[in-house]
Amino acid sequence: MKIKPAQIASFLRQPDSAVRAILVYGPDGGLVRERTEILARNVLGEDLSDPFRCTALYGETLANDSARLADEAAALSLIGGSRVVFIRKAVDSLTPVFKSFFSDPVGESLILVEAEELSARSSLRKAFEDSSLAAALPCYGDEGAGLASVIEEILRDHGVSVSRAALAYLSSSLGTDRSVTRAELMKLALYVADEGTVTLDDAMACTADSSVLSLDDVAYAVGSGNVALLEKSLERVFLEGVSPVQLFRWTAGHFRRLHFVSGQIAQGLTADCAISGLKPPLFFKVKSAFRTQLRLWSPERASSALQRLMDAERDCKTTGFPAETICHRTLLALASAVKATPKKPPSQA
Repeated sequence: MKIKPAQIASFLRQPDSAVRAILVYGPDGGLVRERTEILARNVLGEDLSDPFRCTALYGETLANDSARLADEAAALSLIGGSRVVFIRKAVDSLTPVFKSFFSDPVGESLILVEAEELSARSSLRKAFEDSSLAAALPCYGDEGAGLASVIEEILRDHGVSVSRAALAYLSSSLGTDRSVTRAELMKLALYVADEGTVTLDDAMACTADSSVLSLDDVAYAVGSGNVALLEKSLERVFLEGVSPVQLFRWTAGHFRRLHFVSGQIAQGLTADCAISGLKPPLFFKVKSAFRTQLRLWSPERASSALQRLMDAERDCKTTGFPAETICHRTLLALASAVKATPKKPPSQA
C-alpha cells in the first residue's frame, strides 16, 4: 500500500488494521522517527520502551539472521497486549526478508521499519507498496506553507503564538529535519515563557546558531557566486552532519524561488510584486541579496541549475562516488558559473 501525502494524517491517526508492517522512509530523519513513534503509540500507548511489548532490531541484524523477523513478529508479550517490532536502518538488501514474511505472515506484532530516502526504483519500497499487508509512508522535509503550519502548531502546543515577521524568519531557517525544528521551537517557547508571543527578536536570539541557518549560507553563496563563502559554509555544514542530499534540496528550494520570481518578472511584474508572492515570505534580511541574484539568474538559468542539482542528487544515490565530493563539485561549479552571467537589473516598472 502506498500512502499518499493527503492520506498521511488520517493513516497516522488510524492505520489500516490489515497492515502488518509499515515502512517509514525519507531524507528527514527526525520526521521518520516522529511518525514511527506516533504509529507505535497507537499500539503501545505512551510507553515505547516496555521490553515485554516492543523490541528493536537493526537492518544489519536481519541481514545476518533473516529468521529473526518472523521470530519477533510471532513472540507474545508476557504481560499481555499487542507488540511492536522496530527495524532501524533498513536497506534494499533486506527486501527478500520482508517479501518472505509477507508471503507467510506469522504472529500479530506490528512491524515498524525505518529507512533513509528510497528512490521510486527501490526494491524495499516497492515491496511494501505492492503488498496488501504492508504500507510505505514517505517523510520529506517541511517547507513552504506546510512548514509555517508546523511551526505555528508546535508553538501553539507549548502555549505561545508567533508574530508574522518571526514566522517568516523561522520558515526560512528551519525545516530540513523535523527533530531539529521541534527542538528549536521548544527552546524558543521556553525562552518566551509568559510573554506569550514569539517576536522576530526572540526568534533571531534563539535560533541564530542553529545548523539549519548554515544551509541558507550555502544556497546564497551559490546564487551569488561567492566561492570563498561557499567553501567556508560547506565545511561548516558537513561538520554539523548535514547530508549532501539535504544540502541539494535546500539549495534547490532557493533556486525554485529564484526561478518563480524571475519568471514573474519576465511576464511583466515588478520585482517587488513578484517577491511579495513568495510563500513563506522572504525574510527581510536576505531581500537585498535575493534581488541581486535575480540579476544573475534568468528563468532559463535557474531551471538549468535546478536540473543540475537533481542530477547530482541522483548521482549521490547511484554512482557510488563519495556524496560529499559530488556535492562540493556541483555547488562549486554552479557558483563559479555566476561570473560568466551577464548582469540584468530586475524590472522596476
